[in-house]
Amino acid sequence: MLPQKEIQALFQLIDDPDFEVYDTVANKILFYGKAIIPSLEHLWETTVDEEVQERIIQLIHRVHFQDLQTEFRQWLSVEEPELLRGAILIAKYQYPELNIPFLLTQFDQIRRNLWLELNNYLTPIEKVNTFNGILYNYYKLQGHELSVNSIEHFFINKVLESKQGNVFTLGVLYIALAELLDIPIFAVAIPRQFLLAYIDSLQHFYTQGNDVLRQISFFIDSINGMIYTQNDVEVYMTKIGADAKNPKFYQAQSTVQVIYRMLAELVLCFEHHKDENRAQEIKQLMNLFDNQLDKQEEE
Repeated sequence: MLPQKEIQALFQLIDDPDFEVYDTVANKILFYGKAIIPSLEHLWETTVDEEVQERIIQLIHRVHFQDLQTEFRQWLSVEEPELLRGAILIAKYQYPELNIPFLLTQFDQIRRNLWLELNNYLTPIEKVNTFNGILYNYYKLQGHELSVNSIEHFFINKVLESKQGNVFTLGVLYIALAELLDIPIFAVAIPRQFLLAYIDSLQHFYTQGNDVLRQISFFIDSINGMIYTQNDVEVYMTKIGADAKNPKFYQAQSTVQVIYRMLAELVLCFEHHKDENRAQEIKQLMNLFDNQLDKQEEE
């Protein structure tokens, strides 16, 4: 049980004009975590002063953000964090009351429909064509190029709701579904792109000496499911002045790297809209990734 007398005393000081007093009050309120949100919401409903209401809204946001940071730390502490869960945490930044069970039910329905259409006798291309048929034809998912004006496309719940997404959210959906269905599809580090690759450990597309650089059968654009060959990608790499034979560009990206890239693109959106507070908060989330990214780079 929360100490109601102490909380009421704190609430009476929310409108204090002295910033130092208010800052002390705010930090004490944050100490109670999510448990205090219902009380803050009730206070907002019974307050007529708009400035005080704005402070209450900011306090609720700060409580949610504090909780989200904890969830990200827990997610990062796992040896192999789930990609879909990482995307859900990004969505929770914008939608803290996100109905996660409902989202997972939507996701599982897509997985079931894919599972019914797949079998072990299909070739890699046939498996991907099945994926594309279900995602882009049956569910009518529509991919859009990255745009700083389309923040909603970064949130997986809105993608499942509106059937509109960008290369990151559709890519996360693609990879997460493939993982559950034992299909080796991963994001790769092609510069200026977010391409997926079908990485088959039983074959390789080229070697350098005796070292197999990558067992990639082909590449996939998650915006529309279009398939690219190794030659297509090398032509693109040459056009942008990148070393098309550099093995680092063909390495499967980890879950942590994918979610970090999504956050980095989201920062650009908030900066474009001159929302520096939100941009700084996303950067705070990105800072939580430093140790994991450094460790992966060393490996």
